[in-house]
Amino acid sequence: MTRQKQPLFEPLTRDALSQRIAQMLTDAIVSGRLKPGDRVAESVIARDLGVSRAPVREAGRLLESAGLLVSKANRGFFVRTIDSEDLDSLYELRLCIEREATARVVREGRSGEIIPTLLAQIDEMVGLSQDSQLIYQIGIDLKFHRTIVEHSGNRRFLAVFDKLASEIQACTALIERVFDEPGKVARNHYLIVDALETGDEIAAREAMDYHIGVAREAVVGHFRKLEAESGAQV
Repeated sequence: MTRQKQPLFEPLTRDALSQRIAQMLTDAIVSGRLKPGDRVAESVIARDLGVSRAPVREAGRLLESAGLLVSKANRGFFVRTIDSEDLDSLYELRLCIEREATARVVREGRSGEIIPTLLAQIDEMVGLSQDSQLIYQIGIDLKFHRTIVEHSGNRRFLAVFDKLASEIQACTALIERVFDEPGKVARNHYLIVDALETGDEIAAREAMDYHIGVAREAVVGHFRKLEAESGAQV
Protein backbone atom coordinates (compact mmCIF):
# COMPACT_ATOMS: atom_id res chain seq x y z
CA MET A 1 0.00 0.00 0.00
CA THR A 2 1.42 3.38 -1.00
CA ARG A 3 1.73 5.87 1.81
CA GLN A 4 0.12 9.21 0.98
CA LYS A 5 2.74 11.92 0.69
CA GLN A 6 2.48 14.72 3.24
CA PRO A 7 1.65 18.01 1.46
CA LEU A 8 4.50 20.52 1.37
CA PHE A 9 2.25 23.42 2.43
CA GLU A 10 -0.77 23.55 4.67
CA PRO A 11 -3.92 25.13 3.19
CA LEU A 12 -4.38 28.76 4.11
CA THR A 13 -7.07 29.42 6.69
CA ARG A 14 -9.41 32.34 6.24
CA ASP A 15 -7.57 34.18 9.04
CA ALA A 16 -4.23 33.76 7.26
CA LEU A 17 -5.73 34.93 3.98
CA SER A 18 -7.33 38.02 5.52
CA GLN A 19 -4.02 38.83 7.27
CA ARG A 20 -2.15 38.67 3.95
CA ILE A 21 -4.74 40.88 2.28
CA ALA A 22 -4.51 43.35 5.20
CA GLN A 23 -0.74 43.54 4.69
CA MET A 24 -1.20 44.17 0.96
CA LEU A 25 -3.64 46.99 1.69
CA THR A 26 -1.29 48.47 4.28
CA ASP A 27 1.55 48.46 1.76
CA ALA A 28 -0.71 50.19 -0.77
CA ILE A 29 -1.64 52.91 1.75
CA VAL A 30 1.92 53.58 2.89
CA SER A 31 3.28 53.60 -0.66
CA GLY A 32 0.62 56.11 -1.73
CA ARG A 33 -1.10 53.78 -4.21
CA LEU A 34 -4.18 54.02 -2.00
CA LYS A 35 -4.59 57.66 -0.98
CA PRO A 36 -6.45 59.26 1.94
CA GLY A 37 -10.17 59.23 1.19
CA ASP A 38 -9.95 56.47 -1.45
CA ARG A 39 -12.68 53.84 -1.34
CA VAL A 40 -11.49 50.29 -0.72
CA ALA A 41 -13.91 48.35 -2.91
CA GLU A 42 -14.31 44.80 -1.64
CA SER A 43 -15.58 43.48 -4.97
CA VAL A 44 -12.72 44.98 -7.00
CA ILE A 45 -10.02 43.73 -4.61
CA ALA A 46 -11.62 40.26 -4.41
CA ARG A 47 -11.71 40.08 -8.22
CA ASP A 48 -8.11 41.26 -8.60
CA LEU A 49 -6.84 38.77 -5.99
CA GLY A 50 -9.03 35.91 -7.17
CA VAL A 51 -10.66 35.40 -3.77
CA SER A 52 -14.14 35.73 -2.30
CA ARG A 53 -15.27 38.98 -0.71
CA ALA A 54 -15.32 37.49 2.82
CA PRO A 55 -11.54 37.60 3.54
CA VAL A 56 -11.34 41.06 1.95
CA ARG A 57 -14.08 42.25 4.29
CA GLU A 58 -12.26 40.71 7.27
CA ALA A 59 -9.03 42.42 6.19
CA GLY A 60 -10.93 45.71 6.06
CA ARG A 61 -12.15 45.19 9.61
CA LEU A 62 -8.61 44.44 10.79
CA LEU A 63 -7.34 47.68 9.25
CA GLU A 64 -10.30 49.59 10.65
CA SER A 65 -9.34 48.40 14.15
CA ALA A 66 -5.74 49.42 13.37
CA GLY A 67 -6.88 52.93 12.44
CA LEU A 68 -5.92 52.81 8.76
CA LEU A 69 -9.44 52.48 7.34
CA VAL A 70 -12.81 53.89 8.32
CA SER A 71 -16.18 52.36 7.48
CA LYS A 72 -19.19 54.33 6.31
CA ALA A 73 -22.73 52.97 6.52
CA ASN A 74 -23.83 51.34 3.25
CA ARG A 75 -20.67 52.58 1.50
CA GLY A 76 -17.91 50.30 2.74
CA PHE A 77 -14.33 51.06 3.74
CA PHE A 78 -12.28 54.17 2.98
CA VAL A 79 -8.65 55.05 3.60
CA ARG A 80 -8.43 57.23 6.68
CA THR A 81 -7.79 60.85 5.79
CA ILE A 82 -4.48 61.74 7.34
CA ASP A 83 -1.63 63.92 6.09
CA SER A 84 1.87 64.80 7.22
CA GLU A 85 0.73 67.75 9.35
CA ASP A 86 -1.88 65.61 11.13
CA LEU A 87 0.76 62.98 11.79
CA ASP A 88 3.29 65.49 13.07
CA SER A 89 0.72 67.02 15.43
CA LEU A 90 -0.22 63.58 16.73
CA TYR A 91 3.40 62.66 17.43
CA GLU A 92 3.93 65.98 19.21
CA LEU A 93 0.93 65.31 21.44
CA ARG A 94 2.11 61.76 22.12
CA LEU A 95 5.51 63.10 23.18
CA CYS A 96 3.91 65.54 25.63
CA ILE A 97 1.87 62.77 27.26
CA GLU A 98 4.16 59.76 27.10
CA ARG A 99 7.47 61.38 28.09
CA GLU A 100 5.86 62.75 31.25
CA ALA A 101 3.96 59.52 31.89
CA THR A 102 7.25 57.59 31.74
CA ALA A 103 8.89 60.04 34.14
CA ARG A 104 5.94 59.77 36.54
CA VAL A 105 6.23 55.97 36.57
CA VAL A 106 9.81 56.38 37.80
CA ARG A 107 8.95 59.15 40.24
CA GLU A 108 6.08 57.14 41.77
CA GLY A 109 8.32 54.09 42.12
CA ARG A 110 6.18 51.91 39.85
CA SER A 111 8.81 50.76 37.38
CA GLY A 112 9.28 47.42 39.11
CA GLU A 113 5.56 46.72 38.93
CA ILE A 114 5.35 46.96 35.17
CA ILE A 115 8.76 45.93 33.81
CA PRO A 116 7.90 42.18 33.68
CA THR A 117 4.73 43.01 31.75
CA LEU A 118 6.58 45.35 29.39
CA LEU A 119 9.28 42.76 28.67
CA ALA A 120 6.65 40.11 27.93
CA GLN A 121 4.92 42.51 25.55
CA ILE A 122 8.18 43.25 23.73
CA ASP A 123 8.91 39.54 23.35
CA GLU A 124 5.45 39.06 21.89
CA MET A 125 5.94 41.99 19.48
CA VAL A 126 9.28 40.63 18.28
CA GLY A 127 7.78 37.18 17.72
CA LEU A 128 4.85 38.59 15.79
CA SER A 129 7.15 40.71 13.63
CA GLN A 130 9.13 37.60 12.69
CA ASP A 131 5.90 35.85 11.71
CA SER A 132 4.73 38.91 9.71
CA GLN A 133 1.68 39.27 11.97
CA LEU A 134 1.58 43.04 11.62
CA ILE A 135 -1.98 43.73 12.72
CA TYR A 136 -1.60 41.76 15.96
CA GLN A 137 1.81 43.33 16.62
CA ILE A 138 0.18 46.75 16.41
CA GLY A 139 -2.25 45.77 19.16
CA ILE A 140 0.55 44.65 21.50
CA ASP A 141 2.52 47.84 20.77
CA LEU A 142 -0.51 49.88 21.86
CA LYS A 143 -0.79 47.81 25.06
CA PHE A 144 2.90 48.45 25.85
CA HIS A 145 2.50 52.23 25.67
CA ARG A 146 -0.86 52.14 27.45
CA THR A 147 0.68 50.14 30.32
CA ILE A 148 3.15 52.96 30.94
CA VAL A 149 0.53 55.70 30.69
CA GLU A 150 -1.92 53.81 32.91
CA HIS A 151 0.67 53.29 35.66
CA SER A 152 1.77 56.92 35.59
CA GLY A 153 -1.14 57.63 37.90
CA ASN A 154 -2.38 60.55 35.80
CA ARG A 155 -5.94 59.76 34.75
CA ARG A 156 -6.01 62.70 32.33
CA PHE A 157 -3.04 61.25 30.46
CA LEU A 158 -4.82 57.92 30.16
CA ALA A 159 -8.09 59.49 28.98
CA VAL A 160 -6.33 61.37 26.18
CA PHE A 161 -4.27 58.31 25.24
CA ASP A 162 -7.38 56.14 24.94
CA LYS A 163 -9.07 58.79 22.83
CA LEU A 164 -6.11 58.73 20.43
CA ALA A 165 -5.82 54.92 20.41
CA SER A 166 -6.94 54.29 16.82
CA GLU A 167 -4.68 57.04 15.48
CA ILE A 168 -1.74 55.71 17.49
CA GLN A 169 -2.37 52.25 16.04
CA ALA A 170 -2.40 53.72 12.54
CA CYS A 171 0.97 55.34 13.18
CA THR A 172 2.40 52.02 14.36
CA ALA A 173 1.28 50.33 11.14
CA LEU A 174 2.93 53.09 9.12
CA ILE A 175 6.18 52.85 11.10
CA GLU A 176 6.50 49.12 10.46
CA ARG A 177 6.08 49.65 6.73
CA VAL A 178 8.52 52.58 6.55
CA PHE A 179 11.37 50.70 8.24
CA ASP A 180 12.96 47.99 6.12
CA GLU A 181 14.11 45.77 8.98
CA PRO A 182 11.33 43.58 10.45
CA GLY A 183 11.10 43.87 14.21
CA LYS A 184 13.22 47.02 14.49
CA VAL A 185 10.39 49.02 16.04
CA ALA A 186 9.58 46.20 18.47
CA ARG A 187 13.17 45.93 19.67
CA ASN A 188 13.45 49.70 20.13
CA HIS A 189 11.06 49.34 23.07
CA TYR A 190 13.88 47.75 25.09
CA LEU A 191 15.46 51.22 25.38
CA ILE A 192 12.45 52.39 27.36
CA VAL A 193 12.60 49.44 29.72
CA ASP A 194 16.33 49.97 30.25
CA ALA A 195 15.68 53.59 31.18
CA LEU A 196 12.89 52.63 33.61
CA GLU A 197 15.28 50.22 35.32
CA THR A 198 17.75 53.04 36.04
CA GLY A 199 15.22 54.84 38.22
CA ASP A 200 16.28 58.10 36.55
CA GLU A 201 13.43 60.40 35.48
CA ILE A 202 15.59 62.25 32.96
CA ALA A 203 16.75 58.99 31.38
CA ALA A 204 13.13 57.82 31.19
CA ARG A 205 12.03 61.00 29.43
CA GLU A 206 14.94 60.84 27.01
CA ALA A 207 14.25 57.20 26.14
CA MET A 208 10.61 57.90 25.28
CA ASP A 209 11.64 61.06 23.40
CA TYR A 210 14.04 59.00 21.30
CA HIS A 211 11.59 56.14 20.70
CA ILE A 212 8.74 58.33 19.53
CA GLY A 213 11.08 60.83 17.87
CA VAL A 214 12.60 58.22 15.55
CA ALA A 215 9.14 57.12 14.49
CA ARG A 216 8.01 60.71 14.03
CA GLU A 217 10.93 61.55 11.78
CA ALA A 218 10.54 58.41 9.66
CA VAL A 219 6.77 58.41 9.19
CA VAL A 220 6.19 62.16 8.84
CA GLY A 221 9.16 62.42 6.50
CA HIS A 222 7.81 59.56 4.41
CA PHE A 223 4.39 61.21 4.10
CA ARG A 224 5.88 64.58 3.23
CA LYS A 225 7.84 62.91 0.44
CA LEU A 226 4.68 61.23 -0.88
CA GLU A 227 2.79 64.54 -0.76
CA ALA A 228 5.60 66.33 -2.63
CA GLU A 229 5.63 63.64 -5.31
CA SER A 230 1.86 63.80 -5.62
CA GLY A 231 1.96 67.59 -5.98
CA ALA A 232 4.64 67.39 -8.63
CA GLN A 233 2.48 65.02 -10.69
CA VAL A 234 -0.54 67.35 -10.72
